[in-house]
Amino acid sequence: MKLFRLTGIALATGVLSTGAWAQTAAEQDQQHDVNQQQRIEQGLKSGELSTKEAGNLEHDEQYEDRMEAHDLKNGSLSATQQARLNAAEDKTSNAIYADKHNATTGNPNSASSERLQTDVQRNVDQQQRIANGMQSGALTNKEAGSLERGQAHVDRHEANAAADGHVSAAEQGHIQRTENRQSNHIYNKKHNAKIK
Repeated sequence: MKLFRLTGIALATGVLSTGAWAQTAAEQDQQHDVNQQQRIEQGLKSGELSTKEAGNLEHDEQYEDRMEAHDLKNGSLSATQQARLNAAEDKTSNAIYADKHNATTGNPNSASSERLQTDVQRNVDQQQRIANGMQSGALTNKEAGSLERGQAHVDRHEANAAADGHVSAAEQGHIQRTENRQSNHIYNKKHNAKIK
């Protein structure tokens, strides 16, 4: 009987620590998203990134966000999924570094770059809101996964708009409407009855 009880305690501890690991890993992924978006924005502001390069990087961000959304749809993150996501994050991180240090430069004062800078700054803010929600317990892993799907939509619109190296006012308006919907989704999920 004593052995059975100890085995049960060990199993429960293992399940709880796996859940805690999944939550911590997901929170780290969120902070990684924030950091990468900040690096893209900084590159646009300094002229180290052209609008087209930033658009390509947003395409990479879309891929990561979609992967994260898929992996968190059941509320957990396996070690294999985390390793695959880490590899994608590392690839994007290396691409940001390479694009910021190549010969291509952008004009941070152009209307197109300023539009994309504004949109990427909003990505930073929204990713930070998701990260904060996870850290505070206001968002579950599953909710964060759903919100990452929304972030992927925003990233896709930014990538498509910047693909030709120019973001028009009309394209920015479309991006901002998508961002507004995403902002409302974040608010609603953070303020519903679900908690960690």
